[in-house]
Amino acid sequence: MKTVADSGATGSNRWPKLGLCVLCGLPAAGKSTFARALALRLRREQGWATGVLSYDDVLPPAFPDSAGTQPRSSQWKMFRQELLKHLECFLMALISGAQMSAPPNKTEAVWEDFITCFKKQDLIFATAPEAQPCHFLAKPAVSRPLFLVLDDNFYYQSMRYEVYQLARKYSLGFCQLFLDCPLETCLQRNSERLQPLPNETILLMERKMEKPNPEKNAWEHNSLVIQSSACSLEASPEVTDLMLTALENPIKCVEDNTEQKETDRITCSTNILHKADETLRRTVSQTMKEAKDRQMPLNDLKRLAEELNKLKADFLEDLRQGNRKHLCVQPTTDLPDVISSFCEKRDAIVQMYISQQH
Repeated sequence: MKTVADSGATGSNRWPKLGLCVLCGLPAAGKSTFARALALRLRREQGWATGVLSYDDVLPPAFPDSAGTQPRSSQWKMFRQELLKHLECFLMALISGAQMSAPPNKTEAVWEDFITCFKKQDLIFATAPEAQPCHFLAKPAVSRPLFLVLDDNFYYQSMRYEVYQLARKYSLGFCQLFLDCPLETCLQRNSERLQPLPNETILLMERKMEKPNPEKNAWEHNSLVIQSSACSLEASPEVTDLMLTALENPIKCVEDNTEQKETDRITCSTNILHKADETLRRTVSQTMKEAKDRQMPLNDLKRLAEELNKLKADFLEDLRQGNRKHLCVQPTTDLPDVISSFCEKRDAIVQMYISQQH
């Protein structure tokens, strides 16, 4: 099999060939075990410098809440953005051959865990800890290709697209590996962990998971779905070929109209979903308050809350997937249209309960 070393390890700009691999899938799907084994094999068999950036090891824990599609705290999203900035600092230092400096306004714990993660894998080392404790140098030899595997759930397409944008910015190779594991297996493995996640978290993430879709998204064409039941997953020739193709075909940093439109579409979709979630939450809360003021029986209040929350979840899922089961409008739906459609169905449900009281 042809390796990158056969065709020269450095690109036309005199820095090593670099690649980013997004490894995604449900919690307990086996991603971390897979990533470590893959990195070890690539170092031994391909002669590549490799590293695994496990989000669980660097970021504070946070998961989608049980009532909606958004993370429990907006701070968690900022942590993810910050981690990408740290990764960019590392890439810039490697490309330029300069020291890696800590970015301004960093979260100390996230930065230190990021540094520790890469130090353990011999990717960076301290240059002068007594003078400038936050300055590090990239350690991989410049003559060797480097592949970084980002290990996270990455259940939203927009999360993975941020990594793609970073790869495009610096003309890096980019690929995606989706570890497809049955839900029942993930739940069983999770129950055996020392610190298991709530089953509701995994169930919710399974419903919200946006698998790579090369037919819909051109930027996801370099993706591979791997069945977790397969033997020697990390040794699969398809995985090596995918990563080799990524290194040999870095993304062009020139942003054309197609890429810009894709960026705008994802940003618009994410913003509408977030705003719709917030607005529908307030609408449900206000509706329940009004029902209590009407002195609706406790059992009816409970059933009403369940129905309204299910309706809200269905609307958000419909809006995110574009299935239009509830929204009989075009994909360019404005937020007022979403709220109006929701309120119509909400009013019908509330009226049914009011009628039962008389």
